[in-house]
Amino acid sequence: MTTVLIDTDSGNLHSAEKAFQRMSREGSGEPVVVTSDPDTVRRAERIVLPGDGAFPACADALMRDRAALHEALLEAVETRAVPFLGICVGMQLMAREGYEYRSTEGLNWIDGAVCAIPANGRKVPHMGWNDLVIDRPHPVLDGIATGDHAYFVHSYHMDLDTLDQRLAHCDYGAEITAIVARDNRIGTQFHPEKSQSTGLRLIANFLSWRP
Repeated sequence: MTTVLIDTDSGNLHSAEKAFQRMSREGSGEPVVVTSDPDTVRRAERIVLPGDGAFPACADALMRDRAALHEALLEAVETRAVPFLGICVGMQLMAREGYEYRSTEGLNWIDGAVCAIPANGRKVPHMGWNDLVIDRPHPVLDGIATGDHAYFVHSYHMDLDTLDQRLAHCDYGAEITAIVARDNRIGTQFHPEKSQSTGLRLIANFLSWRP
């Protein structure tokens, strides 16, 4: 059972790869690979989509510049119901659309749009540690509680149509969506690979999750 981290050249995947490999070694020992190969993604048993940068660039890199990779992702996640985790912009791409620089279509897996964080007297980007507020339980959140810290770096956030798809948020002058989920898909606005014990616990839970 292989976990695939999709590489779309949208950021340094080294820390994410190391974190997933570490938690896999401590758990099932199943392989973790970084790839942009469509066939490898199509056969994967778990898929992680990290992302750094602007929503339009990341969307173009996945959904328009790499049509075969995009098709393989859809086949695995939508048809085979492979467990999927989106991280940072990888989570934002799960939305219907994003409004960073221009209107851009997302994967339309979560009912919401990616909009600028309201400043409300706070510095933007939202950068650093913040407390999670758990809105509802989920297997990937086992052992994670309100007040646990996670590491955020972002200027845009997911504005949800319905809170039914929100697992957790944080307070940054307003409620900022931190974790979303729907069916076999989950996303974190924060970086679990940089969130110490909280992030490693979430990664371990994801690697054993069977939706």
